Amino acid sequence: MAEIDLSAVFDALPVGCAVLTPDLRYVMVNCAYERLAGRSREQLIGRPFYEVFPGGPAGQGVAQVRASLEQVVAERETDIMPLQRYDVEAADRPGVYQERYWSIRNAPLLGPDGAVTALLHRVEEVTSYIMQLRAARSGEALSPEAQMEGVEAELFARTRELQEVNDRLHRARQDEHRAAAAMRDALRRQQQAVADTSHDLRGPLTGLQTRLQLALADPESDSRAILHAALDDAERLGDIVSDLLELARLEAGVPIRTGTVDLTRLVEDELAGREPTVALTARLESGVEVEGSAVRLARLLRNLVSNAERHAASRVEVLLAREGGQAVLRVVDDGPGIPPEEREAIFRRFYRRPDARAGDPEGTGLGLAIARQVAAAHRGTLAVADRPSGTCMVLRLPLCGQ
Repeated sequence: MAEIDLSAVFDALPVGCAVLTPDLRYVMVNCAYERLAGRSREQLIGRPFYEVFPGGPAGQGVAQVRASLEQVVAERETDIMPLQRYDVEAADRPGVYQERYWSIRNAPLLGPDGAVTALLHRVEEVTSYIMQLRAARSGEALSPEAQMEGVEAELFARTRELQEVNDRLHRARQDEHRAAAAMRDALRRQQQAVADTSHDLRGPLTGLQTRLQLALADPESDSRAILHAALDDAERLGDIVSDLLELARLEAGVPIRTGTVDLTRLVEDELAGREPTVALTARLESGVEVEGSAVRLARLLRNLVSNAERHAASRVEVLLAREGGQAVLRVVDDGPGIPPEEREAIFRRFYRRPDARAGDPEGTGLGLAIARQVAAAHRGTLAVADRPSGTCMVLRLPLCGQ
């Protein structure tokens, strides 16, 4: 059997074909493509598709064809564009563009690993059909051959409408995939939240159950001590439930009463009412005002300061200032600090580092999650800043009027 020269077969195809790289540069074209493009392969090979054919002064068609090619690279599936206007510059008249219409099919060429290694760009010109259709619609007398071409042009026009419907279906399918992915992510987070909640509720519930069973089994036991311990367990349960309800309200965006809050005074009042376990100092710029809920902002501050006190070696410092249209609150401690890889994890509900569990075994692990949600509800941010030692929590809120 004689060997077949596939390059010669490709070159002899009656339909214009080009091979493009995934970044849309010409690798190969056949003779039919050269004729349709009005350019030699030497003028095409190695150049970007959209540079050779910019699509006329208004860029007719370039965005659609480029989007089709990029879609084929991304999805590794053939895309058909039945009718597309794509003006081409006259080879002998630079700057003069001819109105041209094309039927385009773009297909991926896949490598052994399934990745797109090249694109097959096939084009057929249908400009004459469109011109015949225009003539028919203008009422000009046409020969039977011209009338037949007009019918064909009408068919091409209808395929254009079909393509638009297909595009809408494709976008709807993409939206559906994104929505399904978002639902799966939400379900995963919900399942994780339920698992975390169950884990943290189990401790005090088990303790409460054990103490009550002990009181019932041993009439001689110290019922007063048991009741005190049971009360501690019940209070811990109450704290967890209260924090979970607050998180639920924040995540649901439940409306709250807001107003102008003097953040400087709020910080002063909160710090004055504390009994710190370490040295607590403050440097506050006066008259820093934000729009929001004083109750929730006070809770955010309490959570940050309490967290800093638990981890501090000897001192905590609270700083407040205006910076570029924002109120910036920093809570700094001289504790062991937080590794960079954990600086986002600490804002997840129930996440507690080993040193936090050892220092405060009764903590709920919800304080920082609530603090970040409060910040977000006030159009602000809460993050851990880079620091050579210790930890610096940074809250940024827009100033009133910003």
